[in-house]
Amino acid sequence: MSARKYFGTDGIRGRAGVDPITPEFMLRLGRAIGRVFGDGDGNATVLIGKDTRISGYMLESALEAGLVAVGADVRLLGPMPTPAVAFLTRALGGTTGIVISASHNPYYDNGIKLFSAQGEKLEDAVELAIERELDAVSAPHAPEPIGKAARVDDAAQRYLAFCHGTVPGVDLRGKKIAVDCAHGATYHIAPKLLADLGADVIAIGVHPDGYNINHECGATHMQALQRCVLDNAADFGIAFDGDGDRVQMVDHTGAIVDGDDLLWILASDRHVAGTLKGPVVGTLMTNFGVERAIASLGVAFLRADVGDRHVLQALKQHGGLLGGEASGHLLCMDKVTTGDGIIVALLALDVLQRRGTTLAQARSSLHRVPQTTLNIPAAGGAALIARDGVQRALALAQQTLSGRGRVVLRPSGTEPLVRVTVEGEDIAEVGALASALAEAVKSASETAA
Repeated sequence: MSARKYFGTDGIRGRAGVDPITPEFMLRLGRAIGRVFGDGDGNATVLIGKDTRISGYMLESALEAGLVAVGADVRLLGPMPTPAVAFLTRALGGTTGIVISASHNPYYDNGIKLFSAQGEKLEDAVELAIERELDAVSAPHAPEPIGKAARVDDAAQRYLAFCHGTVPGVDLRGKKIAVDCAHGATYHIAPKLLADLGADVIAIGVHPDGYNINHECGATHMQALQRCVLDNAADFGIAFDGDGDRVQMVDHTGAIVDGDDLLWILASDRHVAGTLKGPVVGTLMTNFGVERAIASLGVAFLRADVGDRHVLQALKQHGGLLGGEASGHLLCMDKVTTGDGIIVALLALDVLQRRGTTLAQARSSLHRVPQTTLNIPAAGGAALIARDGVQRALALAQQTLSGRGRVVLRPSGTEPLVRVTVEGEDIAEVGALASALAEAVKSASETAA
């Protein structure tokens, strides 16, 4: 496969002060996408959604201009969760769907995710074709047809109807639920959906101002939801990230129920129901306790590289339906084509309702292995990890935990960080090994500077 210049594991990601996405780039990108998906006469229908960060409006306008300049018609969805754009691309017969979002990152970052007409992540060949066109758009072109842009006013209502229909029968009457929308794309959808299902909803993170997305709230900062659940004696809480493709929960005691817990709750329920097809897929970061618990059901468990794209590829390759990450990005392939925080939350609530159990009880059967993850600010990623000092520290940690735990050392795919993860039954040993490995990474980073 050719080296990627623009696309990463989760679309095109830009970071302020490092490699920001500019309006000029978005104009070029729009022209490139329009040409790749057009039929030669510019005929393509492109849906554009975005989260709530301040730069989204500017970048949306530039992307729209590039698309219509090469004859593509544009349908503007406004602030919408990433999975909603995937659904609406299918439902409205779009050629492709685009989300302008940096997901869980701070407001000053932004990025682009793309979906096929089927609402799935683009194939590698299509992404590479867009990259080639991006580098070629400065060449002279003959005059092209001009597309048109229109706003889809009922996008939220269509997606709400899809959620109701995908997980029917959920009845939340008598339940008090706290929900944290991270001041992101679910702010106008998730609270309404839960209220429509009968819940008494306490909503936080629902006042986006363009700057507060993911700021000390949502699925990446769970403390606000934990406080909200305890202060309001809620039955449980639900938190989404900025673009709504991740979900984490909080039980009535204030304990966090993350993606690993939710993966186990869904997998064990499907196993009992006989609807768990193929292997369950986790990632390198999935807790070893999940692997052991899935194996105890007589079900295969596979690990993919970190990133929902890799989980999706493994599920398709091995015929699985269920997979995900500890971050709360879960895939239920018989329900949706991409990670959908709202759908996963509804599926979990459906399990609780049918079992007549609490969230705390549902997660209690999973014995997690103590795990420590340290994020080390460091540029250089894979090259830094390959340095001799880091490799010696890694080998020592792996030897120490051989047969009793795991060590994962990897660069972040979205930030200038190296992530050190160690897990094993002895929490003190885990912490000491993680700290030693982190110091080796810091030392290598300082000498490389």
